[in-house]
Amino acid sequence: MICVSIGRGRHKHLLAEHRHLVSEGAQLVELRLDYLKRNVNLQRLLKNRSGPIVATCRRTQDGGRWEGTEESRQMILRSAIAGGVDYVDLEEDIAATIPRYGSCQRIISLHDFRETPGNLEEIHQRLVALDADVVKIATMAHSPHDGVRMLRLVRNSEIPTVGICMGDIGTPTRILAGKFGAPFTYSTFHHERSLAPGQLSFQQMTDIYHYDKIDPETEVYGVIADPVGHSLSPIIHNQAFNELGLNKVYLPFRVPREDLRSFLLDCEELGIGGLSVTIPHKEDVISCIDEIDEATRKIGAVNTVIFRDGKKHGFNTDLPAAMASIAPMVQLRFGDSSMKNRRALILGAGGVAKTIAYGLVQQGADVVICSRTQAKSELLASQLECDVIDWDRRHNVEADLLVNGTPVGMHPQVDQTPFEKRGLRREMVVFDTIYNPEQTLLVKLARDAGCATATGVDMFVRQAALQFEIFTDREAPIEMMRSEFKRTIGAARQ
Repeated sequence: MICVSIGRGRHKHLLAEHRHLVSEGAQLVELRLDYLKRNVNLQRLLKNRSGPIVATCRRTQDGGRWEGTEESRQMILRSAIAGGVDYVDLEEDIAATIPRYGSCQRIISLHDFRETPGNLEEIHQRLVALDADVVKIATMAHSPHDGVRMLRLVRNSEIPTVGICMGDIGTPTRILAGKFGAPFTYSTFHHERSLAPGQLSFQQMTDIYHYDKIDPETEVYGVIADPVGHSLSPIIHNQAFNELGLNKVYLPFRVPREDLRSFLLDCEELGIGGLSVTIPHKEDVISCIDEIDEATRKIGAVNTVIFRDGKKHGFNTDLPAAMASIAPMVQLRFGDSSMKNRRALILGAGGVAKTIAYGLVQQGADVVICSRTQAKSELLASQLECDVIDWDRRHNVEADLLVNGTPVGMHPQVDQTPFEKRGLRREMVVFDTIYNPEQTLLVKLARDAGCATATGVDMFVRQAALQFEIFTDREAPIEMMRSEFKRTIGAARQ
């Protein structure tokens, strides 16, 4: 169950949002009385409620907005209990002074916006002793292991416990609460009106993560990155899981570089079956992997990890995805999909450029590396035994295939291009690995010049589909994933 927190300045807005949430399927709503700008009219709120509610009036020291006296605040909470509210949230220091009454259930809570204390079990025991029906502990996460400790506490508790780590590092605890036995988790009405750091909206929890379907048997997957908030992988993977009726969920894990190894050790306890890996971990994760194929080792980057038979197996799905994206356009332009003896100009010398360059060298292409950092270009060219050219001379290369592996042209700098129109020829194939926007300025210029084009959307969806198949041993619903991905990046730009 999801408890949706509503904080509005006027009573009518609280009631209207409550009605809307109930119509959308919300089973429990927290009314944040501390947000009201006028005197709290409990009779109005309780008489016209649309469903079960938690009454909360939070002080500023606990992350709330209550500006009145403490005596008045406690009187509001007592009145809510007497008025028949379903749940009341009482902080540890006042719980003993407000007695149980009627059928109202007592949530005894503690909030720590600085850290996740080392003595969580001791804190939990103190809260339980205050005649708690539900214990709520919300703390700030500074490492992924903080979240593991919190979920462990929830799982081992005999009293229903909601344990949440705040901040983007702690977001997974909100989604995994039900898997570990919490009676409910918390979300907000709208993603732009978060009432606590790392809080997701009711729509995100239901439409993306399908929270109410998560149970103790749910298998966990996710993407590790830092930062991770921009990742669109949870959207398409969760929709694919749902499409095939699989009891799996895919989460965003923000893992700072220094926490990578410890996080991988915690994966078993979290029930993680596989991970997508992106910046800054693609290279560092190799030292943590038990088994890896030769191509992935030569590329020097892993973007997929699965945990199987007690071992961590590493893969790179970017390589086959990129080659599969290029091949149809080469076939269209030249009559066959082979890149043997064809010249490929690679713009960039980073991870994606290295992966594609390696694949093309393996196919027998004449690869030329060109980036704005000459030293990086020369290093990559020496590793792959291919040619290199100065950035300023890139338009002089008569390439059959042009690949943009740089971020030039990515949102929001959509009016930029790494390659000018004067260097484009009708006989070329142009592949831009950027996917947001799909129609970059380079792609538009290439199409105007009559070039065959491939976009980053195709590569992203293909690599995600390959990851899905590694995770599940099932054929990926790739067209659904493509449609969902395009819909999402389209909505994000509106």
